[in-house]
Amino acid sequence: MVPSTAFRVVIPARFAATRLPGKPLLRIAGRPLIQHVFDRARQSGAREIVIATDDPRIAECASGFGAQVCMTAANHPNGSSRIAEVCDRLGWADDAVLVNLQGDEPCIPPGLIDQVATDLIAHPNSDIATLACPIQDRETIFDPGVVKVVRDLQGFALYFSRAPIPWHREGFGDSRGDVPEGLYWRHIGLYAYRAVFLRRYVHWPATPLEQAESLEQLRALERGSRIRVSLTGAPTGPGVDTPADVARVEAWLNGHQRKVAQGRGDATTVGA
Repeated sequence: MVPSTAFRVVIPARFAATRLPGKPLLRIAGRPLIQHVFDRARQSGAREIVIATDDPRIAECASGFGAQVCMTAANHPNGSSRIAEVCDRLGWADDAVLVNLQGDEPCIPPGLIDQVATDLIAHPNSDIATLACPIQDRETIFDPGVVKVVRDLQGFALYFSRAPIPWHREGFGDSRGDVPEGLYWRHIGLYAYRAVFLRRYVHWPATPLEQAESLEQLRALERGSRIRVSLTGAPTGPGVDTPADVARVEAWLNGHQRKVAQGRGDATTVGA
């Protein structure tokens, strides 16, 4: 595990979600969604955890379960911009390592939080670190809701896309063909970066590829930034985007509690 003094976790949380307003306060398995996310971060090696929000209802809830809260402006276009404000408000140094943990990911294994922070620290030539896990079925490859990533031989991102990349010329000609092992990777939306990079990034305008794919990380690639992508075999569990996701998350959390009781681990790294 990375030393606990090495990184911070920021959890951006806004009330006005388009598909599920008030999502951070949605009660799942008896507790607010944002508390589940905070508890996962608390199980990591982070030295500090901050919930960043613009809504007093979320702030009151988070303070109630003991979280540190940073109130931010209401007009942030994304979580990265909100976290940049936290950096400035709390006076974090340029070399501070930050993990952006989305407020709708209550099932993220704490080991993945440590892994993405460790990978950034271990690769000082990286601007961003993120993660990917194997894709093993054709349906997922062709699902535009699943972001795919391809890497170079040193483990840096070449491209992220909602399309099936790379295109398997021979295999995709046969609808019954197997998915080639080790070729397809699902991007896990967990990011680590240094404060100095984030302070630059949020002032860059949106880029054509970012707008076409609706993927914020493409802005960094188009600007020539290096994104380190380490691999993991750990399932991340479902996130919460729609009301239908609530039952899936509750089932996952109940199953996770049973695994913890049996002493089974949370995350498994499969490659660098």
